[in-house]
Amino acid sequence: MNRDAPTGADRVAVVTGAGRGLGLETCRQLAARGCRVVLTARDAGRGSRAAHDLADAGPEVATAVLDVADPDSIAAFAGWLEREIGRLDVLVNNAGVPPDGGGLSVFDVPLETMQRAMATHVYGPLLLTRSVLPLMEAGGYGRIVNVSSTLGQLQSMGPRWPAYRISKAALNALTAATAAELEARGSGNILVNSVCPGWTRTDLGGPKAPRSVQEGADTIVWLATLPDDGPSGGFFQDRRKIDW
Repeated sequence: MNRDAPTGADRVAVVTGAGRGLGLETCRQLAARGCRVVLTARDAGRGSRAAHDLADAGPEVATAVLDVADPDSIAAFAGWLEREIGRLDVLVNNAGVPPDGGGLSVFDVPLETMQRAMATHVYGPLLLTRSVLPLMEAGGYGRIVNVSSTLGQLQSMGPRWPAYRISKAALNALTAATAAELEARGSGNILVNSVCPGWTRTDLGGPKAPRSVQEGADTIVWLATLPDDGPSGGFFQDRRKIDW
């Protein structure tokens, strides 16, 4: 059953990896725009504390436990979302792991490091998108934002941090493939894009990063609230399309 396209407080937005940093700030900005936000984190306590920090941001923020690297956790979350909320309009795949410690070479990085990065940055967003897509398609509306990085750009691929680079490049490929598939099946009203938030002052980015979390979250939120004629299948930074 199709609904009218939601606006403002009618929108339900899920943000992964939202217990701190960019995810938390994305929740804050979406809530300030009137969205009903579902803040997810691997740790229930951290999620609850983060939601408490957003008490004055806008509509009440719901919390849920979600580990995107665990297929069982994704399945349990998707079931909870359908039972308790019953709809989804915005999905921000933000959960991530930091670049490989020590900036190892592609020839030296442990396989486990590669597997962890792929599970978090690629397989998790893929499985989560699959699991919640029926809710978006039932509503005839959706915005999916995959938080990537210019370290994954093929046109400027460099040495070091191969697990991070390769997994983010694969996430970009997933973005393009998802957008194309949705268009082919007649669900082009669900817009899917990748975003590089830039080097941001978070626990992952460190205190020397030049961007605040507010600046880092800006393009994420812009893509999450695109109008119906907005772009899909692209890679963006500072609200501008960039090369893959």
